Amino acid sequence: MRIGYVFSELGQGLRRNVSMHIAVVLTLFVSMTLLGLGVLMKQQTDIATRYLGNQLQVTVYLCRDGDANPACAGQVTDEQKSAVEAAIKDNPETATYRFESQEEAFSKVKELYGNDQFDGPNPAMTAADMPQSYWITLKDPQKFEGVTSAVVGLDGVSQIRDLRETLKPLYEWLGALKYGSWGIAAFLLLAALLLVANTIRLAAFARRREIAIMRLVGASTLYIALPFLLEALVTAAVGVALAAGALGAFMYFGVHQRIADSISFMPWIGLQDFTTALIVIAILGPLLTLLPTLLLTRKYLKV
Repeated sequence: MRIGYVFSELGQGLRRNVSMHIAVVLTLFVSMTLLGLGVLMKQQTDIATRYLGNQLQVTVYLCRDGDANPACAGQVTDEQKSAVEAAIKDNPETATYRFESQEEAFSKVKELYGNDQFDGPNPAMTAADMPQSYWITLKDPQKFEGVTSAVVGLDGVSQIRDLRETLKPLYEWLGALKYGSWGIAAFLLLAALLLVANTIRLAAFARRREIAIMRLVGASTLYIALPFLLEALVTAAVGVALAAGALGAFMYFGVHQRIADSISFMPWIGLQDFTTALIVIAILGPLLTLLPTLLLTRKYLKV
């Protein structure tokens, strides 16, 4: 096999169909970038779910005097507290729990808002205005229905708070970004496959006489098809390299320079997640161009 001839044909093929190759590169660049963004969004969703899920607790607030809940007849009794605590303790979804008194809750409020408005003859509120509560940590952050259903409706329970409902829009936003990126990337990958097929067809048609001569002199199919495969590999490599640069810019300028600084309470995707996204596009990019090229060269090179 003459390697020099193969690379000569590769250069001629790239120059002859330069506009088509540019179109394939640009389409691959956009589709691989969106695919990589989808991978990063999935990893960020997993990180947020794992981190926030471990941090979130289910809080059971008990009745107090003057409670706004009409089910509360007054301050929770010791018997009612014992029943609520037993329901929490015996539930298989409960990992740990702790009781927070009115004084402890009031101390947290003063620490948060300062002592000025709670001291003096007319304080904004006192410890008696705060509810007693149970703070429950779950064994599995995704399984909380059993605990809430065990205590809801018990005498002495005023309300149950689960911060998952508060953070639900954040999960939905990350999920929409992930599936949106994958959906658009799928359409663009289809367009890239059609462009690759059209490029191979045009290249084979332009070289049909030369291919026929090579067939007559006994050249192998691999020898004839190798320049086409290398063309596909070069366009895929350029498209993946551009997508890697775009994803790197997104990670540095978007995630670490802006989002991570403004929302610092939650961990964000890092170098390992970026490497995973690069591996995915580095495998899929060449694969999605080489496979149709292999199939089409078998069809169009039968001159």
